[in-house]
Amino acid sequence: MNAPNPLPKFEDLVPAWISQLSEQKTWPSLLQQSPMAQFPPLNMAPLANGINELGAVIDPVLLAQLQTEYMQEFSVLWQDFMVSKARPIADKRFAAPVWQSGTLHAFNAAVYLLNTRFLMTLAENVQAPPRAKQKLRFAVQQMVDAASPANFLVTNPEAQQKILETKGESLTQGVLQMLNDMRKGRISQSDESAFEVGKNVATTEGAVVFENSLFQLLQYKPLTETVHARPLLLIPPCINKYYILDLQPDNSLVRYAVEQGHTVFLVSWNNPTASLGHLTWDAYIEDGAIKSIHVVQEITKQKQINALGFCVGGTILSTALSVLSARGEKPVASITLLTSLLDFSDAGIIEVYIDEAQVAMREKAIGQGGLMPGADFASAFSSLRANDLVWNYVKANYLKGERPPAFDLLYWNADSTNLPGPMFCWYLRNAYLENNLKLPGKLTVAGERLDFSKIAAPTFIYASREDHIVPWTSAYASTGLLNPEKPDLNRFVLGASGHIAGVINPPKKNKRSYWSNDQLERDAQAWFDGATEHPGSWWTEWAGFLASHAGQKIKAPRKFGNAAFRAIEPAPGRYVKVKAE
Repeated sequence: MNAPNPLPKFEDLVPAWISQLSEQKTWPSLLQQSPMAQFPPLNMAPLANGINELGAVIDPVLLAQLQTEYMQEFSVLWQDFMVSKARPIADKRFAAPVWQSGTLHAFNAAVYLLNTRFLMTLAENVQAPPRAKQKLRFAVQQMVDAASPANFLVTNPEAQQKILETKGESLTQGVLQMLNDMRKGRISQSDESAFEVGKNVATTEGAVVFENSLFQLLQYKPLTETVHARPLLLIPPCINKYYILDLQPDNSLVRYAVEQGHTVFLVSWNNPTASLGHLTWDAYIEDGAIKSIHVVQEITKQKQINALGFCVGGTILSTALSVLSARGEKPVASITLLTSLLDFSDAGIIEVYIDEAQVAMREKAIGQGGLMPGADFASAFSSLRANDLVWNYVKANYLKGERPPAFDLLYWNADSTNLPGPMFCWYLRNAYLENNLKLPGKLTVAGERLDFSKIAAPTFIYASREDHIVPWTSAYASTGLLNPEKPDLNRFVLGASGHIAGVINPPKKNKRSYWSNDQLERDAQAWFDGATEHPGSWWTEWAGFLASHAGQKIKAPRKFGNAAFRAIEPAPGRYVKVKAE
């Protein structure tokens, strides 16, 4: 009988860049030397440089303790492996029976998870300022996610098994799909051939009643005999296409609002090409949001309307209303903000991409003109949930040769939009980096000093509890900026799930839940502690709020627009179909 292999040394068990910790090398050098350091879009160099500038130190005593604990845990795994003892692995990436039954594969997965815990514990215990520590945790998480044995054909038994079962067909299909994605420059998350804008997504009937170079204004056909006198204007984010609010009839917020008896208008932002690369934040406020408000007022002959802003659309809407307030206008009877930030004190995990150096780099490159590519947005947002939005598809699409399913939300997610460089850089610096928007009188937009406290309108604020893009506590902070003298005008509702799934939660689905509390508190957690959880969708709560500010019922309009604003083309219009260059 052959003698068992000797227990490997610590340095042989983990990647070399981990063992180099014992040599007291800096975190930045470790990040830049890691195997995944240059894996697009997970380039760690900017993060490493930011960490280096702020300083990050590991306590050598703690490091020695962690290494000892690591070796003890590894010894147990090694002994189990030597006697062919497989332990259940509680990680969905290794849930398939082939990972659990094969001791070698189970051992590989277990060692990987041990390495992951070791690295993440180090990152948690590093001595560094909070922002540097956040960047470090994110960078390490990106690397360990990328290094999973599930992501490589040679270490993925599921993929190997499928090659045998399909006689090589899965491998062939996987290579073809990978080559096709390389041509597209992104990973396919959905069967994009299954959807077409205007055919089976963005299908609510309507017409374009106004357009300029920045946006088209859609008006939707009534579905009720009578409608509320005050119309509803929806301003979606310009970072994504509007039809997240109108995917398909059974999950369309647009259609739901129309069914509730509202005359609904919606801003469909143009997807900027090079010819619009000069546009500024002021242009999006003056020629975008403010213009849309005035056109809706003119078409409906209503002095006040109801307005909703989603994500960045909420920031744009609030800025526009502040500008109009400074001009003596009070154009809205109510405001709805969905997962929107006005106070950027805590902007969540996306802050790892934002510091003075990175913002200055963008300003130098595109601050005076040019485009922020939509593909860069998609890559950045995917990296925030890399296992779900990157590596899950690498494994399924390429290693196993599976075709992505038809999923409307993921089809929308891949339909990227560009932003004009000057507009994007202004937003990046004044919102995310310096948090100037919330400071009364600090900024001038469209010739007026911003002050959110002067807007003075009943406001419905919605946030999602698991939102990693707009932390719900940060969305709650808007309750302290709007209507400070009459806080009872504000209503805050918290929904379950994340940034998109929490918002797109129609009542008919009877999914998830939401929390409400009529008593606003200074502290978000105190509000939540006193809140009541309700099963189902928050849409019904919003519908009641909106109806209370929508005015009396009148006969539904028979035509789109009016004599001054005639229908230009059917919804969804041309702008939403423009693809990012």
